[in-house]
Amino acid sequence: MSRALVLNASYEPLSVISTRRALLLLLDAKAELVTSTGHELHSVSRTFPEPSVVRLVNFVKVPYRARVALNRRAVFLRDGHRCQYCGATAENIDHVIPRSRGGAHTWDNVVAACRPCNARKEDRFLHETHMRLRRTPQAPAGRAWVLFAMGGARPDWDQYLGDPRAAIASMSA
Repeated sequence: MSRALVLNASYEPLSVISTRRALLLLLDAKAELVTSTGHELHSVSRTFPEPSVVRLVNFVKVPYRARVALNRRAVFLRDGHRCQYCGATAENIDHVIPRSRGGAHTWDNVVAACRPCNARKEDRFLHETHMRLRRTPQAPAGRAWVLFAMGGARPDWDQYLGDPRAAIASMSA
């Protein structure tokens, strides 16, 4: 099943939901169709356009901005699948300050690393090695969360998200 982008009544992106849930919002008149995928969904007696973007009819106040979950896939995406020590293709994640030495499992302490660099660093601090980070790790910001949630955004979502691909490119530059 595919996914749909949900916009607030003000056209601010809120979340990504299943196509089935988006269709239910449309049928309950809680949302309106903004963009369809071009495909159709069929019931016994009706045909519906498959939603790609829906907008809520009523404004929903969002109490806080959700943070991107820290996981392997998100770290690789943030770092462009490149080792943050040598630039080779990354295969592992590494804690800059090793967990065995008090380092936390947080966005600013985790980087993508290739196997040789990860093995070379072991459980040492950077200043105990001759290795240097290519870029300081940080939590993803802005609307890039949609890419992490989905593993990618549809091109028809760009006008509502800005250009999330540019946000990812700037994070991995």
